Amino acid sequence: MTIFNSLGSNYDNRFVQKTLRASNKKENATRLKHYLEKRYAGEATLVYKGREAIRLALRAIARKGSAVGICGFTCFAVYEAIVKEGYSVVYFDIDQSLNYSLETVKKMLEKHPEMKVLLIQNTLGYPAEGEQITKFCREKGIVVIEDLAHCIGTTYKNGKEAGTVGDFVILSFSQDKVIDGISGGALVIRNKEWRIQNGEKELLTINSQKQQKDRYYPWFTWMIRKTYRFGFGKVLHFSLKKMKLLQSPMDNQESDAIHKLPNWNAELIYQQYTNLAETAVHRNKIATIYAEHLEKNVLEKSICNTIDSSANLRFPIFVEKRDELLLSLKKKNIYISDTWYDAPIGPKKYLSRTDYKNQCPNAEVIATRIVNLPTHRNVSEKDAIFIVEEINQWFK
Repeated sequence: MTIFNSLGSNYDNRFVQKTLRASNKKENATRLKHYLEKRYAGEATLVYKGREAIRLALRAIARKGSAVGICGFTCFAVYEAIVKEGYSVVYFDIDQSLNYSLETVKKMLEKHPEMKVLLIQNTLGYPAEGEQITKFCREKGIVVIEDLAHCIGTTYKNGKEAGTVGDFVILSFSQDKVIDGISGGALVIRNKEWRIQNGEKELLTINSQKQQKDRYYPWFTWMIRKTYRFGFGKVLHFSLKKMKLLQSPMDNQESDAIHKLPNWNAELIYQQYTNLAETAVHRNKIATIYAEHLEKNVLEKSICNTIDSSANLRFPIFVEKRDELLLSLKKKNIYISDTWYDAPIGPKKYLSRTDYKNQCPNAEVIATRIVNLPTHRNVSEKDAIFIVEEINQWFK
């Protein structure tokens, strides 16, 4: 038994075959665009990466020189997208729910009146105070962008789905996300006050080499996972990385261009939206196993209490001596060292490229203690119980 947190976590042989055969017909993108517009009640633009959707949103808002408030426990791609569009960043510290609160928003606005835009993240799918925060922001003239990179299918406290309360919606369909199209993103403009000036005319076509990498990524990672415990998978993984044949979510980081979503990726994304309810049931079931059977001292109550309303992208626990636990699990063929995030703006290796200066002490502590357990389709209930037993045994 070999269990991974990422590395093609959502793929099985059937998905591999779908990817290799996926059609490049234009109607695939048209169908997905119309679906997103109906689901999130706005005007949709399909792009190659979620970070590109953030940039399009900020261009539409056109308030360069002002600041964007973000969760102080997020991906470097979010930070980079913002500064590339001429905005500065205000970091909001989090609590144990992995999100910032309405009270934090109020306090930070007093300190930073230049903040005119706010991103709501719903970290790992667990809901923030989305509706309350949005209501407050509207009263203050702050534009709200709901970032659904972690949380497609999440619902807020009052029952509204994430993506149905803000002015803009950002979607990411990259590797290991709830909806996994290997690559992909979208912007949905819900507030008719704004629009993209040149529409899709300014979007470039992603080159064929990157598209081929995407096409074969599910096949490569499926082969690696299937043969990892026998040694061949390790060699294959090393070789493909060395030859730069494995597509990474952080690829294309230096590009200033914004690209349109290839039609064949759109086909994969649409199919997964049609299966979203089934995916949600599975992730809920796995997260519930962790919540009910793990030692209570590693659990966070606010996380456990929101499983039913969460997308449960991963299930976080909090431990001292994290590296020792990860090493112990690795010896049992459980590979979950990609802690997501290992710094307030992660991955940690990118932190020096930001202007972060210890604004989020809670996030810094959490980044040293968090372990994210897998909930994806390739983790069965039996696997989840096995993971629980190994973690509980480690504590003993």
